[in-house]
Amino acid sequence: MNVKAALKKYTMVIALVAVFILFSILTHGRLLYPQNLSNLLLQNAYVLVMACGMLLCILTGGNIDLSVGSTVCLVGAICAQMLAAGWNAVLVICLCLIISCVIGTWQGFWIGHIHIPPFICTLAGMFLFRGLGRVLLHSKTVSISNQTFLNIFASYIRVPGIDGDVRWSAFIVGVIVAVILLVNLFLSRSRKARKGYKQEAAATAFAKIIVIDALILYYTWKLAHYKGIPVMAIWVVAVIFIYAFITSKTAFGRYFYAVGGNEKATKLSGIDTKRVYFMAYASMSLLAGLSGMLVAARIGSVNGDTGTSFEMDAIGSCFIGGASAYGGSGTVPGIVVGAILLGVINQGMSIIGLDNNWQYIVKGAVLLVAVVFDVVSNHKTGKA
Repeated sequence: MNVKAALKKYTMVIALVAVFILFSILTHGRLLYPQNLSNLLLQNAYVLVMACGMLLCILTGGNIDLSVGSTVCLVGAICAQMLAAGWNAVLVICLCLIISCVIGTWQGFWIGHIHIPPFICTLAGMFLFRGLGRVLLHSKTVSISNQTFLNIFASYIRVPGIDGDVRWSAFIVGVIVAVILLVNLFLSRSRKARKGYKQEAAATAFAKIIVIDALILYYTWKLAHYKGIPVMAIWVVAVIFIYAFITSKTAFGRYFYAVGGNEKATKLSGIDTKRVYFMAYASMSLLAGLSGMLVAARIGSVNGDTGTSFEMDAIGSCFIGGASAYGGSGTVPGIVVGAILLGVINQGMSIIGLDNNWQYIVKGAVLLVAVVFDVVSNHKTGKA
């Protein structure tokens, strides 16, 4: 891989490193405090989760789901009201996920089978679900005090006998993950070598994994000196791994790329494109519902404005992370980088006390640059 190709492939990773270093300097190192690094994950958990679902929508041809923020509000409202009425927390979580699936089925039916344009259908959903959420809340803020529910989503892992003032279990997990990644790379390269597959240079591959391992060890070391690994991280990592596996290792996952690349050719090859659209929006609503509970647990309450602009964060993470505005390309690791980049920018600006109006300007500029880069670098200018 030449320098130009490498720079193009890792542009957003380089940008993430540069932005992180910049805000570390501007905040005089406060961004690196254990509490701030822990909050970086907690405050952006909903973005990471919803961006995985949004990626599937975007892959089908640059389509988006504008209703996810309202779905967060509606599911959060249902969850808060049921918990306030004394319902069992586990039952409430299951019912909320079922309701999220029903919402996704509703949207997927109109988009996939009736061929309502996704923009119009999800715009209608944005107003509809937000209104229903506010009706259920009676325009009030409903607090959540159910400890079981909070423990499932917003607690921290503590291992008796290992954790004291320093949560060593967090660092131990980091070491285990780092070793697994290194061993997995070695085994993967050995397997490909036996089959004669072409691979990137060993030095490059191992250099990348060593850098990733170093970051994991550093991050878990910081978490160990705060409160340890948040349970929310487990939910986020689980969603990321599931969607990374679906999009990269399954035939059905490749259908999303096929539809975005050439829908007519995909139909002619025998793939049911209606099912692909249906599943994209059904999974998006499911993840929005999960995000609604994550946000409700972290904040401890739900109101009529919960989830406002969440759809913009999810969409922005996808495009910043390399998903094409025209569909057909994008990866889960890429959107994770995009979400973290947005998170670092948000947290850095908050720490230095930048005016909220300027924060919107900065985020808008970053999104525009990312999309322009995608269009120009791939020569998709719309010219004949």
